[in-house]
Amino acid sequence: MSPKHVVFKKFSRDKSVGVYMARRDFVDHCDFVDPVDGVVVIDHEQIKGKRVHIMLSCSFRYGRADLDLVGMPADSYRRDLFLCTRQVYPPLQDRERSVHTKMQEKLLNKLGNDAYPFFFEFPDNLPCSVDLKPGPKDVTNHCAVEFEVKAFCSEGQDEKALKGSSVRLAIRKIQYAPEKKGPPPCGETTCEFAMSDKPLQVKVTLDKETYYHSEPINISVDITNSTNKDVNEISVAVEQITNVVLYSNDKYMKPVASEEAGDNVPAGTSFKKVYTLLPLLSNNREKRGIALDGKLKHEDTNLASTTIIKDEVLKEVLGMLVSYRVAVRLMVGGIIGSSEVAVEVPFRLMHPKPDPGKLKHGRGAGV
Repeated sequence: MSPKHVVFKKFSRDKSVGVYMARRDFVDHCDFVDPVDGVVVIDHEQIKGKRVHIMLSCSFRYGRADLDLVGMPADSYRRDLFLCTRQVYPPLQDRERSVHTKMQEKLLNKLGNDAYPFFFEFPDNLPCSVDLKPGPKDVTNHCAVEFEVKAFCSEGQDEKALKGSSVRLAIRKIQYAPEKKGPPPCGETTCEFAMSDKPLQVKVTLDKETYYHSEPINISVDITNSTNKDVNEISVAVEQITNVVLYSNDKYMKPVASEEAGDNVPAGTSFKKVYTLLPLLSNNREKRGIALDGKLKHEDTNLASTTIIKDEVLKEVLGMLVSYRVAVRLMVGGIIGSSEVAVEVPFRLMHPKPDPGKLKHGRGAGV
């Protein structure tokens, strides 16, 4: 027997139209994006004299998570970054010419003459799915980049959905870590102080440019304290920076892993140590302003992946930009007060490219 393939399906409230899709995660490979394909199923008895459309959308949303149910509140904002609508019934071309994938062929064979295929290609400049939630119990300030497929019925030439005759299926656009590896990042600084002839030198090095979610980060700290002052405190943190560039230009900087070590470096001595931090969503669920990878209903997610900005793509179109850095801060004692010395080193936090034979598509019906 051939293995069953997972299929996601969802129907409108009046059961007049439904959507079948073989997956809900679509990968941006940097040089191309997986196309969105599936099948629309209709009830011909209810559809008589009407048209059926399928729509792919990417939107930036700020405000309530249930905008479409309660209307647009005064403090809410939504902008469609991409919108493409196509008619699937009555069909505009032969069904065979509309089939692009083997899964569509299987679905059409199984569902019969009530099924019609659809196929979309993403433009190259769209962001990936990301979700920024100020707090675990705060649903009034939801900020996200979201994707969905919507099938709906309309009267005549009008593309306005009839009440009760539409169905939405949320999907995600995701990105895996690039296969090309960059050099291990590092940062360093040299600080001079009054009444001290020699400087303080600090160097911070990571062992690679890209880390995967749930992977520990090794941070090498090398300090040469040639001054006559003591380094009294060393703190090490992984910080997530989220820039909301489309709506408000808000910027969130949140530590997602940290350690305040009791280490000190007396005057005229050197110090070297490797710290290990593990940034996980499970340790940050109660924090406000944490960016997450876009999630589907009833599924868990993780900290947002680093945004990779493609050449010739405007940052504003991406909605939200997420980046990470390691920040090492030293408190240097003095006669009048303490001084802070900081070194920041950027890195990428992403998902590894999965083995094609081990891809998971989640729950759904079998075909």
